[in-house]
Amino acid sequence: MSPIFEFLFGQYKGYETHQIVLEAIGVFFGLVSALCSWKNSVWVYPTGIISTAIFVYLLWQWELLGDMVIQAYYFIMSIYGWYIWTRKVTPDTYTPITTTTKKEHKTTLFIFLGALLFIYIIYEAFDKWTSWTAYVDTLTTGLFFVGMWLLAKRKIENWLYLLAGNIISVPLYFYKGYTLSSILYLVFIGISIAGYYAWKKYLNNNPAIA
Repeated sequence: MSPIFEFLFGQYKGYETHQIVLEAIGVFFGLVSALCSWKNSVWVYPTGIISTAIFVYLLWQWELLGDMVIQAYYFIMSIYGWYIWTRKVTPDTYTPITTTTKKEHKTTLFIFLGALLFIYIIYEAFDKWTSWTAYVDTLTTGLFFVGMWLLAKRKIENWLYLLAGNIISVPLYFYKGYTLSSILYLVFIGISIAGYYAWKKYLNNNPAIA
């Protein structure tokens, strides 16, 4: 086994085969979901539901409560977003891409702070403040909670919150020993940047709805 392969994937030695297979499947559907989001396709949600359901199960087994809560929230927001994206605001149009209003910015602040408080309570209840990663988990949870809510609302700013969370998650997941997930978040960084500019181009071409 090469030193590079051992460095990247050696931590999987202690995992059950079905866990590795499930993580790979979850990563695949997570990637497909992100690509659909970039393309402004409603398939972001059914594929995302498959991915998040898998990761909720795996993260529960690995006792990563903060990450599990994020994925559970993703699952719920995928159902909500699926409804929003397929709801017609007029007889001929669906919910469009728009920018976040001042009122919605205030809502994002409440969501962010609420997520921090929620994770704090969970970690306190299960005595999980045992590593510095728990504090980083709390931050990424807040960022991803806001990003997923804005994505469901089809707000372009969702990409900025998701980008920040993805950047932090790359080294975080690698440190925890989940190389496949770390690689996925690395890909998510590129998709977040591409998605932002794709949606921005759409808004520039449709200034009336911005």
